[in-house]
Amino acid sequence: NMGEEDTLKYLVKLTQEGQLSLIRKVLSEKENIRNLIKKKHFGKSGDTLLHYAARHGHLEVLKFLMEDTGLDIELHNSDYKTALHEAASMSHRECVVYLIAKGANIDRLKKADWTPLMMACTRRNLDVIKELIENGAKPALKNKDGWNSFHIACREGDPWVIQYLLDTCSGVWKTESKTLRTPLHTAAMHGCDEVVNILLDRCNYEPDYRDSCGVTPFMDAVRNGHISIAKSLMEKHQASFTAVDNLGAQPLHQAAVTAQEDALRFLVEDLGVNVNEKATDIKLTALHYAAKEGHSNAIKTLISLGADLLAKDAKGRSVLHMACAGQHAEAVRILLQAGLSDTEDSSGTTAKHFIKKPDVLKVFEEVLGDPNEPKLN
Repeated sequence: NMGEEDTLKYLVKLTQEGQLSLIRKVLSEKENIRNLIKKKHFGKSGDTLLHYAARHGHLEVLKFLMEDTGLDIELHNSDYKTALHEAASMSHRECVVYLIAKGANIDRLKKADWTPLMMACTRRNLDVIKELIENGAKPALKNKDGWNSFHIACREGDPWVIQYLLDTCSGVWKTESKTLRTPLHTAAMHGCDEVVNILLDRCNYEPDYRDSCGVTPFMDAVRNGHISIAKSLMEKHQASFTAVDNLGAQPLHQAAVTAQEDALRFLVEDLGVNVNEKATDIKLTALHYAAKEGHSNAIKTLISLGADLLAKDAKGRSVLHMACAGQHAEAVRILLQAGLSDTEDSSGTTAKHFIKKPDVLKVFEEVLGDPNEPKLN
């Protein structure tokens, strides 16, 4: 014979499991609990039994809670999600159909202004998306970050969903987020090849459109290693492979920062980008960036592509200065073994001066020998 708290907890478990007959039994025996659950929000999430039923796709339990127990269809949890948000985000089509038929508010906003359709677009379930749109959900609504449902679907990359949304809402592609990113940026960044090709064929995006950081879709593709997408953008948009972002970095430098070795080879070997191209006011080469991040394999790749080991930035710093300042032992080892010697920058500071970690210092001394011994130059 359970107390009130335990009975409520037990009901949550039964609802999550979809045990309708046991739920009926508990509620028929305890009238007070029957009234409590109409307004009861559980835990930090603030979920009601309606939320648990919708999230787990238990249609019969959902019907029972609404029709027999009188739970309000618009009950919301701590994130302002309703049962329809839950069912849509978990792709439970029957529950979505039922809630819509029962008059659920179709474009209800949860926290950060997400509609049930936006939640559905984070999944690859065209049936649920169709159900919502055919019942009046508006795909052009934007969330707090300025993303509409189409933009969200472009991150997931389901070509069927994208084709359907373009067929039913012709202008929905013409959208950008608060940081000026388009669905093309997003699909390129996430490696959604098929979607990128649909967007290039069916939508009228301005080639090399820059987001608020000056990043183009081509840059997004390259720095995330999506070379086939970079090729599509060049073929269909004549995308520039030497455009610069707001900091003055080209795709070459961005690929060095993210250690995308195939992208580095693609840019230098296939497209003929100058591997020693300097970026930003500080005049950094791709090798400077790779050394600064400590990307050992990218350093080796750049050296194999002909990167100048002796390159200096505007402050006279070598790539060794970068690797030492970043405390990257392995990068320091590669550069020293490649024959780079320590030099002073414009202010008279050596790379070794930047070393704080003993393991980095140890590499320096291992490769170069005891600093007190005379060195043959």
